[in-house]
Amino acid sequence: MKKSINEQKTIFIILLSNIFVAFLGIGLIIPVMPSFMKIMHLSGSTMGYLVAAFAISQLITSPFAGRWVDRFGRKKMIILGLLIFSLSELIFGLGTHVSIFYFSRILGGVSAAFIMPAVTAYVADITTLKERSKAMGYVSAAISTGFIIGPGAGGFIAGFGIRMPFFFASAIALIAAVTSVFILKESLSTEERHQLSSHTKESNFIKDLKRSIHPVYFIAFIIVFVMAFGLSAYETVFSLFSDHKFGFTPKDIATIITISSIVAVVIQVLLFGKLVNKLGEKRMIQLCLITGAILAFVSTVMSGFLTVLLVTCFIFLAFDLLRPALTAHLSNMASNQQGFVAGMNSTYTSLGNIFGPALGGILFDLNIHYPFLFAGFVMIVGLGLTMVWKEKKNDAAALN
Repeated sequence: MKKSINEQKTIFIILLSNIFVAFLGIGLIIPVMPSFMKIMHLSGSTMGYLVAAFAISQLITSPFAGRWVDRFGRKKMIILGLLIFSLSELIFGLGTHVSIFYFSRILGGVSAAFIMPAVTAYVADITTLKERSKAMGYVSAAISTGFIIGPGAGGFIAGFGIRMPFFFASAIALIAAVTSVFILKESLSTEERHQLSSHTKESNFIKDLKRSIHPVYFIAFIIVFVMAFGLSAYETVFSLFSDHKFGFTPKDIATIITISSIVAVVIQVLLFGKLVNKLGEKRMIQLCLITGAILAFVSTVMSGFLTVLLVTCFIFLAFDLLRPALTAHLSNMASNQQGFVAGMNSTYTSLGNIFGPALGGILFDLNIHYPFLFAGFVMIVGLGLTMVWKEKKNDAAALN
């Protein structure tokens, strides 16, 4: 379905806004969670289980959502995802019992599983192969920007009440959903969606996981897992590590994370497309893995605020460039399997987000340096896998 340049730009802005709003909403609640824990008398383990509930829900829903993106259309899944996200934040804000919070987080995981593959597939539909890497870079930048702005905005909004950030997140998601109803159009016609659906059978979680280990996809999905595992483990342990080793205050830690995230977003927007065009997606992925592995090891011997800031900036940058490079590579190889690939991309990301923080915490209890050493080792394994990576786009098109 061809669109004018102006219409395509408008749609792309709406897509970026939708993904930004979703991650802004997630970021909004970060600064109030410690206070919320105390008010509701929630233990640290309960908070961990709530995070796991979100990730597990996203994991289970992702492969189904990937198929539904092809079957029912990108627009419907984006709108439904935003509405579910709005409902989940409203329920959490109104909740008075831990069971309500679990229900809210499960809904949140479902919404993330709906929104991410739908937006990714829509972007793939409206961009050419040459434009796609740059477009995916913008999507990644929108995600990162949501995380950057979210905590600061949440801290400000919390001044009006500890539950207000949840209500605000619910409201902006609802506005985004309503806006999408009137502005977004389906990127594929009914006939094109029917053709895509005819290539795939009814969604089955185990079947899709088995399909994802096909050589055409498997190494790329493993690297998706490595990226999510490494980044989530690093972010989970970083605050504890900084506090234990350097005695950094929460303000110091927030400053490091914010500056590092801003640097990563600026470079994504300005240079990512040019870097991928010059190096290619595979070399870009390898460069990010090499950088991430080296700096993970360096993290065990760094000292001083400026050194920590510099190392963290480059680690965040490596991960933030790795994400869109992988997404673009998978999208390019997917051909008529965009929904399935986008869904499994989300699945392997969720797996990394479940196991990364859990294992990072266990290793941290043994030795504060072990999480970084293990993360570096995992990235080296991922780098080794790319050395035998054979890109077979035609095979992906034929794979059912």
